[in-house]
Amino acid sequence: MTSILTNNSAMAALQTLRSVNNNLSDTQSAVSSGLRVGKAADNAAYWSIATTMKSDNSALSAVSDALGMGAAKVDTAYTAVQSSIDVVSEIKAKLVAATEDGVDKAKINDEIKQLQQQLKSISASASFNGENWVSNAEAKTMSVVSSFIRTAGGVSVSTSGYSAQADDLLFSDTASGILDRTGTASNAAIAEFSIATTDTKGTIDQLITDTESALKSMTSLGSKLGSLQKGIDLQTDFVSKLSDSINSGVGRLVDANMEEESSKLSALQTQQQLAVQSLSIANSSSQNILSLFR
Repeated sequence: MTSILTNNSAMAALQTLRSVNNNLSDTQSAVSSGLRVGKAADNAAYWSIATTMKSDNSALSAVSDALGMGAAKVDTAYTAVQSSIDVVSEIKAKLVAATEDGVDKAKINDEIKQLQQQLKSISASASFNGENWVSNAEAKTMSVVSSFIRTAGGVSVSTSGYSAQADDLLFSDTASGILDRTGTASNAAIAEFSIATTDTKGTIDQLITDTESALKSMTSLGSKLGSLQKGIDLQTDFVSKLSDSINSGVGRLVDANMEEESSKLSALQTQQQLAVQSLSIANSSSQNILSLFR
């Protein structure tokens, strides 16, 4: 039966055209954005996971920046310790020279005083972003942000570092650092002692003993800082790889397969043309009724 009020063929063709247009719109959106899941309506589960992981990746980016800041602090401290070791080694050489008969101890003392001033200058300038890890501080924990962790119980930020006592520092406010504390043999600090023309070899030997002890302590401090440097380097590399892995995982969830979307786009455009033709045919069929009344 043909009806002029109800055109079932046209309605079917129209529904087909609407469906094709909707699919075509989704495909065009995927092609233009590169995402097959661009909003929650596309796939609520994947969208939720991807949104959370993108947020975590932003936090990892901040961790990477913090690691860079921490590395700069540790590098500054290590450089100060290494430079101080070189200067104290030079002081030790001057003291050995002072044990020789006939040397001008006054001139050697002048040279040592210059080296001592250099030690103070190195330690005082070993500051990065207002933090000095080798001077002018009491016992404290040297730490840097190392990772961002998500667990079932929530999120947390971990740090790495070491606890430094006052005697681990080169200089401290209480004069108990490696270079400003009183030596056990000479009863004088490495950064403060003087030698006189009347000092005996035995007296100078005591200063050499305390200098050796200071070098040993500075070497230990340098080892701690070196271990921390290594840990920061490893953590920086891990954070970088972890960020890449998260990006890759998120991409697998939400990125569009461009080869597939391109094929779908061509097919849907063809279907759209056919659906328009089908609707046109269905609409024109009602015109054929007029021939019955001629």
